[in-house]
Formats: sequence, C-alpha cells, structure tokens
Amino acid sequence: MILDIPDLLSPAEVAAVAALCREMPFADGRSSNPANQTKNNLQADLAAPPAAEVAKIISAAYTRSRLFYDFALPKQIAAPLLARYEAGMHYGIHADVPHMKVPGARMLRSDLSSTVFIADPAAYQGGELVIYLGTQPVVMKGQAGSAVVYPSTTLHEVRPVTAGVRLVAVTFIESLIRDEAQRTLMYELNEVAVLEGLKMSWQNRVRLESVRFNLMRMWSED
Repeated sequence: MILDIPDLLSPAEVAAVAALCREMPFADGRSSNPANQTKNNLQADLAAPPAAEVAKIISAAYTRSRLFYDFALPKQIAAPLLARYEAGMHYGIHADVPHMKVPGARMLRSDLSSTVFIADPAAYQGGELVIYLGTQPVVMKGQAGSAVVYPSTTLHEVRPVTAGVRLVAVTFIESLIRDEAQRTLMYELNEVAVLEGLKMSWQNRVRLESVRFNLMRMWSED
C-alpha cells in the first residue's frame, strides 16, 4: 500500500528547506551505495550544519502528521537525507537495504521508505519516482511539501531528469508492525473506527476497539 501526504511540509517549511539547500554542500550519492551502478545523484553532506537543520524540520513534520503515524506506526525513523538530481541524473531500479545504521541509535530495519518533494515539479523535467507494484508502475511527481510513503520491499526508481533540478528528502521507517499485510489491515481497521465509530452502538464500538487493541498487542514488536 502507498500513502500520499499532500502537505507534510508547510509552504514556509518548504521555503526554509530550499534556502538551506542553497548553502548545502552536496557529494556523489554513490558514497552511500557504492555497489549500485545505476545510482547517479548528489546527496547532502551530513556533516554540514544546514543538513542537521533540514533533518530537524522534516523530522518534526513527520512527528506531527497523524496521517503518517496512523499508516506507518513508526518505531524508529532515520534522519531525512537530501538528494539532488541535475540534468542527466537518475537512480535506476533498486530495492532498499533491509537494515541500516542510524547514528546514536540501534540498527534500523527498513519497513517503509518515504520521499518528501522539495522542488516545485514545474522546476524540472523528468525525475519521476516510479514504484513497481508487481508489473504495474506507479508514477509520482509530487508538489513541493508533499510526501509519499511506500513499502521498502518494492522495486522503485527515479527516472532521468532532463532539465532543471529535482530536490527531495528521503528517509526510512521501522514500523511497530513488521509484516506489511498486518500493518495494512491495522491501518484499514483504524480508518474504519475513525470514520464509522460514532455511528456504531456503544457495544459494537467497544468490541471493534478490543479487536484493534488486541491485534496491535499480537503483531507489534517492542
């Protein structure tokens, strides 16, 4: 299942991140994945002061997003990393690594991946994020400030940028529920409870709540 978050960042936050990016040194993106010959982009230097400020802004946006929380059930979120694609750059079809080191924390298991769009889609050509659900490609080019969250198990790519500059932030999430099917069922049950709960009799509402809570106990990991 794929989740769109249309306004993860406010216009003011998008402007702040874009301004910080103008001060940001970028390096060869293959430094974080040297074995992938299809990766051709630039990544922010995490040691540069603007990188920490950008990560703080975007992390705070994830934290306050109820839509994100209900879908991802996050246990741990990696610091967002800025990626820049200039004309001719792309990231070929790949799957994200299952585990990654997080500074100051334990190893993170990547259950979900997320892209936050920073650049206005009119500012660059090409550069679409393509997520493959089986043989079906889902093509995405979000508005500035929007985000997409998708299973890290899926194959995905960034098509070549033909003009302009594509600027995004990417991150990875370890969920309280490891299994994708179970996590989706929990999301659907929670959505039904929110949308229909007040229309139910009190008895049925309590029974549904009991099912949700007990499934969460059964499926979630400490």
